[in-house]
Amino acid sequence: MTTSKPQASKRQMEEWIQGYSFLAPALLVIFVFFILSILFAVYLTFHDVNLIAHTYEWNDFRNFSNLLTDKQLIRALQNTAFFALIVVPAQTAIALIMAYVLANREVKGKKFFRLIYFLPTLTSSAALTLIFMFIFNQNGPINQMLMSLQIIDSPINFINDTEWTLRVIMAMNIWSTVPYFMTIYLASLVDLPHSLYAAAEMDGANAIDKLRFITIPYLRPITTYVVLSGIIGTFQMFDQAYIFSGGTGGPVNSTLTVSLLIYQYAFGQNHQMGYAAVLAILLAIIIFIVTRIAEKLNGGNGIENS
Repeated sequence: MTTSKPQASKRQMEEWIQGYSFLAPALLVIFVFFILSILFAVYLTFHDVNLIAHTYEWNDFRNFSNLLTDKQLIRALQNTAFFALIVVPAQTAIALIMAYVLANREVKGKKFFRLIYFLPTLTSSAALTLIFMFIFNQNGPINQMLMSLQIIDSPINFINDTEWTLRVIMAMNIWSTVPYFMTIYLASLVDLPHSLYAAAEMDGANAIDKLRFITIPYLRPITTYVVLSGIIGTFQMFDQAYIFSGGTGGPVNSTLTVSLLIYQYAFGQNHQMGYAAVLAILLAIIIFIVTRIAEKLNGGNGIENS
């Protein structure tokens, strides 16, 4: 009895060492690129930073007080909120409806359609942005089609018109993200018992009734994931606005998002890295609050209610 306990403790120690040895690379990555990065960003918020000269000067909380007087931040928040308010519901609804239609076994050619329609998801965002800039150019296919149908008399400047530029980016974002979310919905619909649809049909339910009372409630946890992913993606939208505006957020700040504003302050002419860190933390807090509200409004992840 006295010899078995040291052997057992020694074996537990060896297993403990082996386990944490396997975890060490992942823990190191988390520590360096997550925990240490957050702490460094918080440190930057209290300083005037010059990365070239490697100087960090305490600024008496001026980075935080500047939030109250930054008019560009207000415009960026308005653009980002409007972008998310339109894109997230649209991409969620379209993805759900398309998945519901494609889940129908009677639809012909649905496998080929899934393959073709999923291609934009595999294409880089920068390439898609350039394609859309060509399509919506003043001499592009969209203007040519509208003029040939006599809907408009002269070309619309979609790229440099404050009324249209952000909306074009919205259309591109919806078009490029719907296939991914549609695939997620399709994967979930595979496990939905068809006996529920059969019972509903016996009660006289049509396709809309089955979608409303069976499919949507069943997919509520997946919808929560799709909505939260959409909110995070739209609030972090940067590359599309940067390419469309050449990094300026124009025309007249109509495509200026919070992420693009952070880039401008961090790497622009003023190099206000400390203030950019404040904006980055502010954006993280906003995303956290909005996602929590959206999760609560959608009924959570559905685990508690199941």
